[in-house]
Amino acid sequence: MVSKEVAVKNPTGLHARPATLLVKKASSFKSDVSVEYNGKKANVKSLIGVLSLGVTKGANITVIANGEDEDVACEEVAKLIENLEE
Repeated sequence: MVSKEVAVKNPTGLHARPATLLVKKASSFKSDVSVEYNGKKANVKSLIGVLSLGVTKGANITVIANGEDEDVACEEVAKLIENLEE
């Protein structure tokens, strides 16, 4: 299991459009990928799960990956979150 803390820079946080991009990216990996925010954890492969966290701009979230390609999955998802723009 690997994890990485990431700051959300997107002005609208992780709303529908960026969350959809995240789900697509996470779904391309075999590993389980989740994010943790405010003590809640959600599967990044679930759009409803990501949206239910209510992540806003400036939030620090933790990306967690567990599985055979966990290093790449964690790095790629974290990079996507850092680079998301409207």
